Amino acid sequence: MNKWSRIKFTPNLPLGANGERVTGSKAHIELSKNAAKEGMVLLKNDNNVLPLAAGTRVALFGKGTFDYVKGGGGSGDVTVAYIRSLYEGLKLQKDKISVFEELCDYYRNDIKKQYAAGAVPGMTIEPDVPAELLSKAQAYTDTAIISICRYSGEGWDRKSVIDPNNKALWDYEREMTEKSAELFKDGDFCLSVKEKEMVDTVKASFKNVIVILNVGGMVDTSWFAYDNQIQSALLALQGGMEGGLAAAELLVGDGNPSGKTVDTFAKSLDDYPSTYNFHESRDYVDYTDDIYVGYRYFETIPGAAEKVVYPFGYGLSYTTFDVETVSAGVVNSNCTSEANKLYAKVRVTNTGKFSGKEVVQVYIAKPQGKLGKPAKELAAFEKTRELQPGESQLMILTWEINDMASYDDLGKVKKSAYVLEAGSYDIYVGTSVRDVTKADYSYILNHDVITEQLSAKLVPTSLPKRMLSDGSYEALPQSEPVDTDYSAIGNIAPALTEGVGPGQRAIPYYRFADGMAKNSSHDIMDVVEGRITLDEFVSELSIDDLIHLLGGQPNTGVANTFGIGNMPEYGIPSVMTADGPAGVRIAPEVGIYTTAFPCSTLLACTWNPDVLEAVGRAGGEELKENNLALWLTPAICIHRSPLCGRNFEYYSEDPFVTGKLAGAMVRGIQSNNVGATLKHFALNNKETNRKNSDSRVSERAAREIYLKAFEMIVKNDNPWAIMSSYNMINGYRASESEDLLTGILRDEWGYEGMVTTDWWTCGEHYKETKAGNDLKMGNGYPDRVKKAYDKGAISRSEMETSVKRILGLILKLD
Repeated sequence: MNKWSRIKFTPNLPLGANGERVTGSKAHIELSKNAAKEGMVLLKNDNNVLPLAAGTRVALFGKGTFDYVKGGGGSGDVTVAYIRSLYEGLKLQKDKISVFEELCDYYRNDIKKQYAAGAVPGMTIEPDVPAELLSKAQAYTDTAIISICRYSGEGWDRKSVIDPNNKALWDYEREMTEKSAELFKDGDFCLSVKEKEMVDTVKASFKNVIVILNVGGMVDTSWFAYDNQIQSALLALQGGMEGGLAAAELLVGDGNPSGKTVDTFAKSLDDYPSTYNFHESRDYVDYTDDIYVGYRYFETIPGAAEKVVYPFGYGLSYTTFDVETVSAGVVNSNCTSEANKLYAKVRVTNTGKFSGKEVVQVYIAKPQGKLGKPAKELAAFEKTRELQPGESQLMILTWEINDMASYDDLGKVKKSAYVLEAGSYDIYVGTSVRDVTKADYSYILNHDVITEQLSAKLVPTSLPKRMLSDGSYEALPQSEPVDTDYSAIGNIAPALTEGVGPGQRAIPYYRFADGMAKNSSHDIMDVVEGRITLDEFVSELSIDDLIHLLGGQPNTGVANTFGIGNMPEYGIPSVMTADGPAGVRIAPEVGIYTTAFPCSTLLACTWNPDVLEAVGRAGGEELKENNLALWLTPAICIHRSPLCGRNFEYYSEDPFVTGKLAGAMVRGIQSNNVGATLKHFALNNKETNRKNSDSRVSERAAREIYLKAFEMIVKNDNPWAIMSSYNMINGYRASESEDLLTGILRDEWGYEGMVTTDWWTCGEHYKETKAGNDLKMGNGYPDRVKKAYDKGAISRSEMETSVKRILGLILKLD
């Protein structure tokens, strides 16, 4: 096939065997189901109620039985041929169990009525169960399954408050914010009043009670964890189009849960240190919890451990495992790079009666020193293969010594440097952050070691304090706040008021080769075939040509997220993008159904890079088959707070888990010669007023927590693109931050790929380009950039640099 023929011409041949399409194929849907099964977490299983014995009768309670949520809203939504609810999944197990149909009919009809009245999945009201139906259900069985569902999405946060001054971009965002506030007056972290009434009724009426959580993130689990009237609970999360079937198969023993939590589940929303100031202001968020996010807080801060219901890395199985640390130490190798690593050799043995998988986790307890550290931090993990009863597997886990360093942003040891402080670095091996055993070996340093000297970046100007490891706070240096009023700064803004304003939706135009003037005798194929270099080609383009390439281009394909390139007079194709952290998002009106994979949090709960790589490969195939070239995924912001409405789309509270697993996703996607896009860079941990909210964070927390996963993937997995976020960081818009996009991303990490804005940011286009943000999406503002160039505010060289990165991505496509 000729260069770019797939993205230039439609239709294209299917990618599957025998002329079959891979998009939404049986194989991909089966992969989605199996990925969901591997990630679902068994939280509780008293008396081994699960798996259900053959012949068990069950009564299904809760609107979530039919009001199934496959994934979150916004860019993470996917158009699919069908969605399998929990009820439908259980019905497929009819040779093993049976369900009380009359109760199911009641719930089905109620949910249909609510949908007909305008409700959306996950945003329905829990119906009352008639006493007569309850009595019949009791007569039918002594086993009940309760399904609880939750839904959130792009542009709105959980525990939403109706705000008459809501600045949300889309009416959808305003509508969902208001619906959430109406349905869950105290927030959706806890059970609603109606849900609590239903749960109390079921507990009092049935001997065996099982809970299924069809949720997108952290919720209250204390109501069943400590209640001996509820025997079992499965954290099913949002499992994609086959999530109901995946949960059902686990319930009947067709598979063994092997997922582990990637977040800490606390007793109360107020137990998370981020809660008290999450909604403090629409204009900013103070990250006063600093590096003490998730388990780093709960395992470190005095008194916090008792607030945990289910710790990070936790998950039960239908079988049992013995985990033995055989040895640990410095990797003994003649290879210099290997000699800079530590290892733990671990033997895992299945000591139970079911086959299953276990996740070995290695944590490091660092010396507190002058900087202060979390009590434990994850350094390595690996999942076993499927082990039969009595079978063992010997595993060797390794990690870089320098990765144990901490960043000193105030100069307590060495300013702006990563430091290994003197002391003992203890190794803990186990199956959760709590279920660990200290290894016999500790790595000892007799003096401080500077592992990397950097310079200050993203320095906060308005963050007053940050948390220390003893739970107290230290004051941070304050400086003059950044003026972000565009009418008051810069020599270009006053002259551009007649142009299209930042954030407004100008309509880009599609270019046709006929009649378009060329400013060069060459075209892009001369670069492809080696007759000239990319530098030479770009140097021959006019200023108008360069400016054109700096902006997004009109839709020409089946998605609705615009494209790049679009200069046919130079042979540059129009390359289309697509949304979809949970699958390729094609415009519904097109009528093409793709595969809805589990939400990112559920994929992360697999703790299995092989699963993520397989999902990425399948998604990349669907992208390519539909003539799309740049997939706007994975999304890898950190779960700082349960309240972030977009947590389902992100991976974990831990940057190491996020970086390892999302990196595998990137490798899978790009194995198809299409591009992956890391987003949202960075600190997009709140959706409310996301285009104007300032994330105020220390440089240490930014580097160790919120940027770390991006750094890992950039250095290890070579993502073709990165998307900057809407929000501001310490007073500067992320899309205009030279510290972030050039200083850290390119100068420190060595990134050579393309950076795009999120769609219709409020940043000034030419300032974004100067900062290292190559592409303005969904369209550019050429008149404003041209005027900035005429005034000397941006140079040709700066534009050429960004254009070469954009064309560099296009040249990678086949």
